Amino acid sequence: MEEMTISQVSRSLGISTRMLRYYEKVGLISSSRREGYSYRIYDDNAVTRIKQILLLRKLRIPVRQIEIILNNTNAVATVEIFRKNIDELDEEITALSTIRDILNHFVEELSKATELPLKNIISTDDNILAAIESLDLISINFKEEQSADKLKKADERLSKINDVRIIYLPPATIAASHYIGDDPESRANFLIDNFVKESALRKIKPDLRRYGFNHPNPVDETGYHGYEAWVTIPDDMEVPEPLEKKQFCGGLYAAHMITFGNFNEWDAFLEWIMKNDRYEFAGDLQDQEHMCGLMEEHLNFYSHIEQPDVDLEQLQLDLLMPVKEKYTEKRKETPEEKQ
Repeated sequence: MEEMTISQVSRSLGISTRMLRYYEKVGLISSSRREGYSYRIYDDNAVTRIKQILLLRKLRIPVRQIEIILNNTNAVATVEIFRKNIDELDEEITALSTIRDILNHFVEELSKATELPLKNIISTDDNILAAIESLDLISINFKEEQSADKLKKADERLSKINDVRIIYLPPATIAASHYIGDDPESRANFLIDNFVKESALRKIKPDLRRYGFNHPNPVDETGYHGYEAWVTIPDDMEVPEPLEKKQFCGGLYAAHMITFGNFNEWDAFLEWIMKNDRYEFAGDLQDQEHMCGLMEEHLNFYSHIEQPDVDLEQLQLDLLMPVKEKYTEKRKETPEEKQ
């Protein structure tokens, strides 16, 4: 049975690695791990299932319905889902066909007399007016409705970002692991985890902290990228290759906690800082090589080391964003204003 890595699946099927991880998180697909390695492997059955998912998505079947279709051997449930989607498409096709006919009518009438007001065309034709009024706005994806929907979703995301803490991360010496290629998060983290275990770092440095960030960020639709994992170490400690010893300058950060997998909250977190009255972003949005200065901190790293098979959804992370306070100089009053 042929096996493929997550990056190979991503490139061959044109789907991002992030989306593959999402499908696995919601239970649509599964992967395995090779002994001695920590990156994901997909067998023929998993790849076939991914192709089925992509086919159904191209047919505009929602993910929640795809889960029912693929995980249910009862054909009745699938038939009902397809019928529901057909009914929705029929409504949309009818509405779009009506709009096309009305617009063609407007073109014909306006072509006869370029100065004829549009309101006269509508008011003199009861059939056209009735056809327009019969249209269901909900069944048509107007640009205005899409924009409003995006704004609503943005507000919903921002409402979730209500636990932001402003913290100071102290400067530290760190051991760094960096990998670019197949499933870089797992590979980089695997090296750091082994280093922590083999060096008994928890006993040497009980206040250790564990960070990570994309290095570099994904640059195209395949999601191909790298990842760098850090763990703080004593200043005089040496690290084995391929790990690298570095210095972290620390600084002021905004922190927002998530459970593992909810990385989509990065978008809402960035929206939060853009609308904040007191703080502003202190990273570099042009520095895609180092994730613009953004980081993630593993909050329950001790539990992860003690119980490596713990459910990923139980893991907690802090999304970390470098920030600085906004300073506004008060304008000096003129002698006339003082009077």
